[in-house]
Amino acid sequence: MTDAKTDLKTQEANSQKAIAKKALQYDTILYEVEDKVLTLTLNRPDRLNAFNGQMLKDLLDALDKADADDEVRAIIVTGAGRGFCAGADLAAGGDSFKSVDKFSDSEGGGSGAAKVHRDGGGLLTLRIFDLKKPIIAAINGAAVGVGITMTLAMDVRLASDKARMGFVFAQRGIAPEACSSWFLPRIVGIAKSLEWVYSGRVFPAAEALAEKLITSIHEPDDLLPAAQKIARGIADNTAPLSISLSRQMLWKMLGADHPMEAHKIDSRAVQALGKTADAKEGVESFLEKRPAQFSNSPSTDLPDFYPWWEDREFS
Repeated sequence: MTDAKTDLKTQEANSQKAIAKKALQYDTILYEVEDKVLTLTLNRPDRLNAFNGQMLKDLLDALDKADADDEVRAIIVTGAGRGFCAGADLAAGGDSFKSVDKFSDSEGGGSGAAKVHRDGGGLLTLRIFDLKKPIIAAINGAAVGVGITMTLAMDVRLASDKARMGFVFAQRGIAPEACSSWFLPRIVGIAKSLEWVYSGRVFPAAEALAEKLITSIHEPDDLLPAAQKIARGIADNTAPLSISLSRQMLWKMLGADHPMEAHKIDSRAVQALGKTADAKEGVESFLEKRPAQFSNSPSTDLPDFYPWWEDREFS
């Protein structure tokens, strides 16, 4: 009888574990959810995970699915093999940047001969900018060009001591992309941004840490566990609705021209969330010295004033 009960418990545990894991199939990335943490792995290791049109489509779709899934509480992005992302795929040789259609969606601004196709890296970072979930870059190796600029819209960047980074555009005869002219100076300041972009040089993780482009450096085997520890802290201890709203408040206020703009949103947010079941649970669990069980979700319970910003048109 004891063995039967033990077997039943084992089966139930395995079933719960299976439910806690989820994987979706993509051509260029791996999508794996375990215990509410999604790991997106850039998966073209034979090309050092070079960025192409299919990877853009895969990442955009994966982020849409993650945003709609309340079981995803935090996201980690890393690379398969020895590279994070070697930048744009240069398989076309000298004509690699001649046609940018493969890095754009079907929309274009302007008209006629002046039509401008959208930068794929920018489409990705703009999508990350509007993301409802916290996102962490675990930079395991080379990250140059779009390989580093795609991380600038992410919330935390960790790196392996093997990682090297570079804003190499001027050395390739092109211009910075992925909205990096907006993100990079806000992270490291204008002087260092200009020096890195002007030189196009590739630099080690130690320099990235000194200039606060990344948060910390880790041995290769310790990098993903470090990112998972951050993600777990979010998934296990915080209210998902609070995180979604807080993420957008901090990112969107970077462009505000006066603290009054933040005060307007803060006031609405505190009032709206203060009435939720999560706020009641957060206080009661604290007073009762027990883990909180939050029930509100970003997919259904964001306040009426969200989003408070106007979508920008590409033209």
